Amino acid sequence: MSPLFNQLLIPYIIAMFLAINMGGSGTAPAFSAAYGANIIRKSLIPGLFGIMVFLGAILAGKGTTETMGKELLNPDFMSFSVVSIILFSVSIAMLVANIAGIPQSTSQATVLSVVAAALYLDELNTEKLFLEIIPAWFILPIISFVICFLIGKYIYKPLRRTGFTMSKKVNDNFILKGIIVIMSLYVAFSIGANNVANAAGPIASMTTNELHLKNPSSFLIIMILSTLIIAPNFAIGSSLFGHKLVKNTGKEIVLFGRFEAVIIAFVSGSLLLSASLVKGIPTSLVQLNVGAILGIGVAKLGMKNIFRKTAVNKFFVMWIISPTIAFLLSLLLIYLADIWGFL
Repeated sequence: MSPLFNQLLIPYIIAMFLAINMGGSGTAPAFSAAYGANIIRKSLIPGLFGIMVFLGAILAGKGTTETMGKELLNPDFMSFSVVSIILFSVSIAMLVANIAGIPQSTSQATVLSVVAAALYLDELNTEKLFLEIIPAWFILPIISFVICFLIGKYIYKPLRRTGFTMSKKVNDNFILKGIIVIMSLYVAFSIGANNVANAAGPIASMTTNELHLKNPSSFLIIMILSTLIIAPNFAIGSSLFGHKLVKNTGKEIVLFGRFEAVIIAFVSGSLLLSASLVKGIPTSLVQLNVGAILGIGVAKLGMKNIFRKTAVNKFFVMWIISPTIAFLLSLLLIYLADIWGFL
């Protein structure tokens, strides 16, 4: 094997490890609605999830991959050492969250890991970070919450009072069950369009640099090849971590019905896909999904009741801890690599 192949192998292995952790975390927002509504068996989830993530990454992931690979940190600095540190830091942060059983924002952890490296190297694109990415992180979950709260209060609850949504005949209808499964697949597709880029973007830039490919089309080709390698590992992560995370999100926050499952999946998936296609913004489907679930939950149970639930508190704490771990670990390792002459 050539020295270059051996050098590239390490970050690719780390990227695959990260994809496994992302697959575990991403399973919850994709299938918690269908699982919570008792429509789909847990044994079917990893395979379906993996297929749709792969399709989403290939068909709609170009924008977010370019953001993660080229637009936050100058791609000329995406070296073997820097990319390995970025991906390793995110992997550790995500592993902590997965072990804790809390679905986590892979995108936020990855962005902060890249930001740490960019800050140290004095190559951070502050305009992209502060004018596009961070505002989207705050605005989109609020939009998800508000839309689902309004639908829950003014459409779902009135329908429920008529007995329509509680009807066994309606809820057992195969068409409604099929729509919920389709919505879960749609969310998984959206995850592929957004989250695969967290690993594929830095890897594509690094590979392009190491192979000394300067043609703009080269990045696109390497990006597709990287996606082909990384995306299938989401299914592995779903098999390893998915059930616990799906159970936490789908069962512990609020018990919801099948109509609510459609609302949750459609709103969160659409917002994430829009962020991917319009601006290529890596954002958190986990938070969009939980925002949607909370919106429905507040409409049903009230603000005080839903926010007193233990699972909700755990989610908010881990959402702060995990990206912070990624940022600090990346910054520390970049500093040490610089001191030891690896940059």
